[in-house]
Amino acid sequence: MSVKKVLFDTDPGIDDAMALLFLARAPELELVGITTAMGNGTIEATTRNALYLRDRFGLNVPVARGAGKPLVGEASVPPTWVHGENALGDIEIPDVVDSTLHALPAHRFMIETIKQYPHQITVIAVARLTNLALALREAPEIAGLLKEVIIMGGAFGGHGHTGNVTPLAEANIIGDPLAADEVLSAAWPVVVVGLDVTQQTIMTTSYVQELAAHGGNIGEFIWDISRLYADFHQSVGMPDGFYVHDSSAVAYAIDPTLFSTTSGPVRVVTEGFAVGHTIQSKPGAWGDRPSHQVCSTVDSPRLLELYRSVIIAAGR
Repeated sequence: MSVKKVLFDTDPGIDDAMALLFLARAPELELVGITTAMGNGTIEATTRNALYLRDRFGLNVPVARGAGKPLVGEASVPPTWVHGENALGDIEIPDVVDSTLHALPAHRFMIETIKQYPHQITVIAVARLTNLALALREAPEIAGLLKEVIIMGGAFGGHGHTGNVTPLAEANIIGDPLAADEVLSAAWPVVVVGLDVTQQTIMTTSYVQELAAHGGNIGEFIWDISRLYADFHQSVGMPDGFYVHDSSAVAYAIDPTLFSTTSGPVRVVTEGFAVGHTIQSKPGAWGDRPSHQVCSTVDSPRLLELYRSVIIAAGR
């Protein structure tokens, strides 16, 4: 079995934490580093959470602190009503984690790792794309050295799913739309896993209870952090459970056959009332802008079974 080396760019975040543990325990993937971004919490909070997760679950990889604000402007206010004041569902964790960060900032750690393993690194980016944009600006040659970029972000209107922050914009993209447009302009292989598919998959209460019962300390942790997340989803009208956002991007890395995709260049609106809107067109529609893959459908039962099997196997 060929194992993919993965850099995980993240803003933990409840669903980020769930995706990280899925990634770290999946035999098809090898986690080689974690880079942090602002988003679900401040950069201080998300970096603390990444260190906490690494140490608690023995992930034994470098953690590099990323950008604390977008390329232009200031960081948005963290969505504490979704992820909690500490961004991990307000479970009890230390205010400060006494653990060592990598010496390089996230974007330079990305550059170093991609050059160390040419054509081998898959970046799974489930946060604002600021770190990737900074890496590309500083070392544009990495576009030809990266195996793949898998982005959780955007919304293209499939199945009626558009934005979750505005009517047109998804959170990771609107958090730094200029960075997203720059990343999607580069000639590296990109797959976008947007709300079109992530909101097709739901983890119900009974599903997460099974993880807690049979998934060992990881399953119990997932139950604990996801209670506030589930409460938020119920407050906005979902009868039970919550959407599977970031773990869908990890699932793509493990088994792309779970998804169907459409090919074409992708643009991001960077200003105005539609800021953060992601648009895919036909190949050649925007000059020489490269085509990327956008996920359009997902086999949700198989995805949920994949997640369940990985977490329960880890709990044995």
